[in-house]
Amino acid sequence: MSLQVTPLNNVGVEVSGFDINAPISSDIQARLKALWYEHAILVFRGQDISPEKQIEFSRIFGPLEMHPLASTTSAEYPELFVLENGGDKDKFFTAFYEGEEIVGRLDWHMDLHYTARPNHGALLRAVVVAEEDGLTGFGDLAKAYDALDDDTKALLEKLEVAYSFSMQRRHMRYVNLEGYEPGPYSPKNPTDVGFPDFSDAVYPAVVTHPVSGRKVLEVVEQFLDRVITPQQFGLSNDESIELLERLVAHGKKPDFTYFHDWREGDMVLWDNWRAMHCTTGTKPGIKRVINRTTIEGDITLGRVLKAE
Repeated sequence: MSLQVTPLNNVGVEVSGFDINAPISSDIQARLKALWYEHAILVFRGQDISPEKQIEFSRIFGPLEMHPLASTTSAEYPELFVLENGGDKDKFFTAFYEGEEIVGRLDWHMDLHYTARPNHGALLRAVVVAEEDGLTGFGDLAKAYDALDDDTKALLEKLEVAYSFSMQRRHMRYVNLEGYEPGPYSPKNPTDVGFPDFSDAVYPAVVTHPVSGRKVLEVVEQFLDRVITPQQFGLSNDESIELLERLVAHGKKPDFTYFHDWREGDMVLWDNWRAMHCTTGTKPGIKRVINRTTIEGDITLGRVLKAE
């Protein structure tokens, strides 16, 4: 058995040449893990597998993490987190963009970024593919860092950035709010969906990947709040805001992003220590079901901010 590796558009690779339902040798497992660290985003197509096989395959990349919300976790398979559009809960995830009603759109983010201890990664498997829309975007923040000019890289080595958790998108400082209106049932407080009110999390503006050693731009639009004490490094508040705006726009450039148009049997694995992701959402009533397994993050990459 030999793996075929095909580059995707801009970032990530498609991996084929093996059957997940067949036994996977230790050599192939090691090669898959090496590809994950090399490319951050792996796509597998045409895999007709059971939830048990998804869980088993995901464990190649590390121990699995359970989702904290029992309401979205499979009762039969607690390692599975079920992402579903087109059901009774749509109203809580509905908002308006330029007057269009959209369910489940998410800005670019890294999972659990607001805790200072992001999970290591995740694997998504398409169970029901949306009739239209429902794309998932992935962005390689190591490639985004590599493309920065030397002066910006030198400045970022000195800086820390803070992330502030918020349930209301309209309070997020660096997402595009033009034409946005929350839905009438949009949660207003973390307790509305069973979340705690997280303290701010702080990261170096550039994080060194714990395994690969790659430099990763740690600036992602969702929950991004501020540079910590910018004046200490010769930046005014205005200059620090402009810097974050520039970096957010830079990370979203097509050169560093890939949008996956799902087909039945598709799986996508990404390294959450290096890659950000987003979703385009669906129109109300469009059915979409994705099964997710999450690879545990065993390293704290940031710090929880107690006081400045």
